[in-house]
Amino acid sequence: MRQATKTQSVERLDPVWSRIREEAQDVARQEPALGGFIFASVLNHDSFEQALIHRLAARLGNADLGADLVVQAFADALEAEPEIGHAARADIIATFDRDPACHRYVDPLLYFKGYQSMQAHRMAHRLWHLGRKDFAYYLQSRSSMIASMDIHPAALIGMGIMVDHGHDIVIGETAVVED
Repeated sequence: MRQATKTQSVERLDPVWSRIREEAQDVARQEPALGGFIFASVLNHDSFEQALIHRLAARLGNADLGADLVVQAFADALEAEPEIGHAARADIIATFDRDPACHRYVDPLLYFKGYQSMQAHRMAHRLWHLGRKDFAYYLQSRSSMIASMDIHPAALIGMGIMVDHGHDIVIGETAVVED
C-alpha cells in the first residue's frame, strides 16, 4: 500500500492553501519577472497563515514599524485566535465566488486591497482584545492609509466577507458585519 506524501496530506487537509500554491506556481512560470515576489509571498511559506501574515506585513510595515514587528504581532494574534485563518479562507472563497474580477484564489492574497484590509482588521481585532490597543490602532491607521479602508479594531466582522475594491469604506467601533 502506498503511503500519502506530505503534499497529498496537505491537499486533503487544506485545499484552499493547496490551490493557492498551485496558482502561485503557475504565476511564477507564466510571469518569471514576478518569481521573487511570488516566492516571498506564497511559495516560501509552509502554511496559508504564514503566507497571509507575511503578505500583510509586507504591505503594512514601513519606516516607523518594520514588517518583522508586524509579523510577530500577527503571529501572536493567530496563536490567540487560530480561527482567523478559517475566516481568511472563507473570505477568499467568498471573493472568488462573488467578484467577477477574481479568477484565482491567489488573487485576493496578492493583490486585492479589500481582502487584505479585512485580514489586517482580523489581526488588529484580536490584538485589540489582547489589550494591545495601540498596536491595533496603528494597524488600523496604516491599513487606512494604504487601502483607504478604515475599520475600527473593535468592530465585529463575520466570515465569508467580500469587499469589492474597498475604497473609502468606514466601519466604526460599534459596527457588526455578520457572515
